[in-house]
Amino acid sequence: MRTGAGPARAGGDAAGAVAVAGRDSFARIVAALIRVTGDWTLAEDCAQEALALALERWPADGVPANPGGWLMTVARNRAVDALRRASTERRKLEEVAVLALTGPGPGTGKEQVVDDRLRLIFTCCHPALPLEGRVALTLRTVCGVPTADIARAFLVSESTMTRRLTRAKTKIADAGIPYRVPAGPALAERLPGVLAVLYLLFTRGYDAEGEPAFADEAIRLARLLERLMPDEPEISGLLALFLFQHSRRDARRDGDGDLLTLDRQDRSRWDHSAIAEGLAALARTRQDRAQARRGGAGAGEDSAGVRLGGPAAGPDGPYVLQARIAACHATAAFADATDWTAIAACYDALARIQPSPVIQLNRAVAHGYAYGPAAGLELLAAARAGGALDGYPPALAAEADLIARDGGRDRAAALFRRAAALADGEAERRALLDRADRLLA
Repeated sequence: MRTGAGPARAGGDAAGAVAVAGRDSFARIVAALIRVTGDWTLAEDCAQEALALALERWPADGVPANPGGWLMTVARNRAVDALRRASTERRKLEEVAVLALTGPGPGTGKEQVVDDRLRLIFTCCHPALPLEGRVALTLRTVCGVPTADIARAFLVSESTMTRRLTRAKTKIADAGIPYRVPAGPALAERLPGVLAVLYLLFTRGYDAEGEPAFADEAIRLARLLERLMPDEPEISGLLALFLFQHSRRDARRDGDGDLLTLDRQDRSRWDHSAIAEGLAALARTRQDRAQARRGGAGAGEDSAGVRLGGPAAGPDGPYVLQARIAACHATAAFADATDWTAIAACYDALARIQPSPVIQLNRAVAHGYAYGPAAGLELLAAARAGGALDGYPPALAAEADLIARDGGRDRAAALFRRAAALADGEAERRALLDRADRLLA
């Protein structure tokens, strides 16, 4: 059975259908073929060949009723042909053939497919690989992002990125990195590394000069990971954090393309469906589920029972805490309604478990808004004492903002200009100069 009413409609819908099927099925196909063949390049090549054939066939034949199953079948057949040409042992051919029974679609061999995708994510994010290699391999293998696009994001040539990806795959093979999800204590040890890769992937898409599609891929992978590991609160927290942050993507720039600070954004342009999804993800974190069992919403919670304020009864992880902070911003009807006291409390908890200079900087800003500029400047001075924030534009901008709120407009403008001179991106530089100009207007 085919979709569509004939070749004309099939041709019009085919490219979109291939894109959707590729996004949904690429990781499944690659993961299944890697499990059987152990050959990363072969698995990716076969998946890409299946997509290319779909672009050729579907406009004329119509979109199959089960697009993912069609792609899996074609990719499997390509793998069988390649292995036969290479005279690979009969056992592997037989194992690849089994994919005909386990791989056609979501209704068949579901558990094996789920395990394959999870194995693929954990293998790409193995700590034996350098962090940038993990991110690049995840983009290429799990997300199916073209090597040229990954190279552009990392500011290197396509040939350089190809070599990096090859080295990462070779490292997996030579080091005997197992293609599996760790169990027991090893899972707890490895999961933060996987989440760190997704966090970096999102950041590369969300930054002012980033590639938005990477942020979309990070959200997609976080959704997938949460479905595969539903009892891990940090995964739900990370997904919630991504959704809250990404909900502002259409409101972050003005009509001229310049960045807008949070207080100047048009909140009606925020993606409120993403915020609702983020709140639901935050409600799935372990402490919130326990809180709901104790009797529903109370002080400091919204109507869904999500605790938006300070730390929950149990110890939250860093991503859940960051999601709670982002939720306070996302649910404030206007800037002055932001619950800065709750945000400061979350940063206090975050600083105890992750006392990095950047966390200390953000904690100083939160206290400055919750308890006055003097309190924020005192904490900022302590955060800068070790020198780690010297020459860091956000630290200069934070100091400028606190000083401006304390009445020192001229000094604050000078600090904003210093921060602009040190900024990496043009959009960030213009935004800092604009803040200086507005102080002196």
